Amino acid sequence: MNASNAWPLWEVFVRSRQGLSHRHVGSLHAPDAEMAIQNARDVYTRRQEGVSIWVLPASAITASSPADKDCLFEPANDKIYRHPTFYDLPDEVKNM
Repeated sequence: MNASNAWPLWEVFVRSRQGLSHRHVGSLHAPDAEMAIQNARDVYTRRQEGVSIWVLPASAITASSPADKDCLFEPANDKIYRHPTFYDLPDEVKNM
């Protein structure tokens, strides 16, 4: 198979039974989203640990460069109100 007719790469996220959010578990090649979900189920949830699967084309992901970490993340350090240590959460709030 040459590059011109290769299946696109999909990124797979699975939410576990005890989890609240989806977690990236890997990548796979598939011709479309429906087949990507079926393949992801077969490959990444063999032990029935998942309750939800997300797939998205790897080409749709835009990421920052690790070289840009200082200009992207340093400005937040001077805004101490963003740190959760300043907030009291009521006992009723779970999973935060």
